[in-house]
Amino acid sequence: MKQALSMRSFGRTRRSVIGLVLTGATLMAACGGDDASSTPDPTVTEQEELRIVSLSPTHTEILYAIGAGDQVVAVDSMSNFPAEAAITDLSAYEPNVEAISEFDPDLVVIGDDFTGLADQLSAIGVESWVNSAPVSLDEAYAQIVDLGSAVGRSEAASELANSMKADIEEIIAGAAQLPEGTSYFLELDDTLYSVTSNTFVGSIFDMFGLRNIADATEGDTDYPQLSAEFIVSQDPTLIFLADTKCCGASAETVAARPGWDVLSAVINGQVFGLDDDIASRWGPRLVDLVAAIADALKVAVSE
Repeated sequence: MKQALSMRSFGRTRRSVIGLVLTGATLMAACGGDDASSTPDPTVTEQEELRIVSLSPTHTEILYAIGAGDQVVAVDSMSNFPAEAAITDLSAYEPNVEAISEFDPDLVVIGDDFTGLADQLSAIGVESWVNSAPVSLDEAYAQIVDLGSAVGRSEAASELANSMKADIEEIIAGAAQLPEGTSYFLELDDTLYSVTSNTFVGSIFDMFGLRNIADATEGDTDYPQLSAEFIVSQDPTLIFLADTKCCGASAETVAARPGWDVLSAVINGQVFGLDDDIASRWGPRLVDLVAAIADALKVAVSE
């Protein structure tokens, strides 16, 4: 965690410890003082008693996947998975410290802290754990392990990271091989924003040996807004749509766009829809994204 436990957290823990001591003394007196069941469970750590607010959809998924869901008292409005997540109207983009504090958290999990939220929380005695988007799989795995450590779930977090790593390596190893230079366009929304290979999601596609047409923009951002003319000129072999939920994108809507009917991906039926959420997060469902790309390549090879 960013700092030591806050005084409020310490106070809550101290009250819990006192309660355990008094309860234990009562049980020992009633049972002759030699009942092993009166001994506090050594596997329960102070971190496991933290009240957690998560303002990051990715980290919400991780928290529930490592068994910390019972500690999560609130999540932001975009944390829509898993179904049992304690979703609220809290905003991760315009966080309100007062609204967050109403949930009496010991720890607030934050993605990109572009508003200085961690410092604001610290000022009122609330701890935070901050980690922005990774740029590689290794960084993603490390984040999972680090978050697990922060909430007392180190073993479960390590198991999750190792399982994801093994599954992803297996999928990549068994993926269909397309001709060298096979290109793709990843659409983030219906205004044609995309990503370069320097981004985390771009690095995932790169593992399959695909050429990202957005890399040819040579601009000053790794999240370029492409033009229809540029995309047509690049004529990508494959198109992946990460805006099927937000914007209703599909192979049919892409084919109906002016001038897009000449694209190789459209002509050959190689336009593939992805789950928007899975394609933008790096938690446990990252395995599903890798599998979806592999499935698309299998279709492309068979055409």
